Amino acid sequence: MTAKTNRTGKASKAPASALVDPVREANEPTSLLARFGPERPLAMDCGVTLDRWQIAYQTYGTLNADRSNAVLVCHALTGDQHVANTNPVTGKSGWWEVLIGPGCPIDTDRYFVICSNVIGGCLGSTGPASLDQATGRAYGLNFPLVTIRDMVRAQAVLVEHLGIASLFAVIGGSMGGMQVLQWASSYPDRVFAAVPLATAARHSAQNIAFHEVGRQAVMADPDWQGGRYLDGAKRPSKGLSVARMGAHITYLSEAALHRKFGRNLQDREARTFTFDADFQVESYLRYQGISFVERFDANSYLYLTRAMDYFDLAADHGGVLAKAFAGSKTRFCVASFTSDWLFPTSDSRAIVHALNASGASVSFVELESDKGHDAFLLDEPELFATLRGFIGAAARARGLA
Repeated sequence: MTAKTNRTGKASKAPASALVDPVREANEPTSLLARFGPERPLAMDCGVTLDRWQIAYQTYGTLNADRSNAVLVCHALTGDQHVANTNPVTGKSGWWEVLIGPGCPIDTDRYFVICSNVIGGCLGSTGPASLDQATGRAYGLNFPLVTIRDMVRAQAVLVEHLGIASLFAVIGGSMGGMQVLQWASSYPDRVFAAVPLATAARHSAQNIAFHEVGRQAVMADPDWQGGRYLDGAKRPSKGLSVARMGAHITYLSEAALHRKFGRNLQDREARTFTFDADFQVESYLRYQGISFVERFDANSYLYLTRAMDYFDLAADHGGVLAKAFAGSKTRFCVASFTSDWLFPTSDSRAIVHALNASGASVSFVELESDKGHDAFLLDEPELFATLRGFIGAAARARGLA
């Protein structure tokens, strides 16, 4: 079987009339879809087994004859499978089109790229917004708690379903980077190269605290209705919007906020002496909150933030992170950013030290940037040069050059 791309060029913004309903997208996504039944159940860390589940995904490029050129891209907390194509819900271009495509650092003329919506997500993979066949209603909070390892288990089933025994590379940032580390630990013989960006081997107390504030904002919204809002017409839009506003601040740096907005007023010459959005930064955050609720499910936000909170790779190996990578033959490229205070360089150094202790092959770079945590998603020439060099060397070692 030869898999073909479902896009060939850069995506353009779709007209509003072409956009789809995000609730429908949770069950019948505008994506490739793999469904599994009792013959392939998904056993989860919480002790629950999903007998029927599905995973939505996109592919780009062509799988070569010996199936050795596959690259799995793992998305971050609020990402999805539409990494390099127009998002059918928002009409916006793929979230990593600066990195993935013809001639890009992850060159779809050379590699077969796969990106799936994580289990617990809301764009087609089974999650709290999905229909529970036992009740005929959305799962809501009846959906089992998800871990990063559960996400990776589901991806491993998908990769096997596609007939791929070994991935050339797995790459992702933030929550996606956590998945990369879990892949390298759980399936070391199935990952030739791993690229965890702006991430950590465990979530910090500070990050757990930020997530809890966001979850409480969602659950304090009367329209959340104990998680059963999909049974009616109302959505906890205000709570989810506030959660997104708070989280978005953590993705940026003070320097980036100052450069973008400073203390500039929004469409006015003087302060109003009200609680309107006097400042540009206030208007920006409100926009981020409003646009987010149009594409993301509130319960999925609770589930995925909790999955990140639970992530602690060393805890699964007697508290010794190096044991998670013992005997690994995978090649690693770890990268951090100087202004990222959400996942600071110290987190990446801890990963590198563990990889060194395990004897793994690892390269590490701290990239100068004032863009904060979001730098891994943006046009960063030094990151692109690093990835081109690492991926090119790995491809030659794999016999792909």
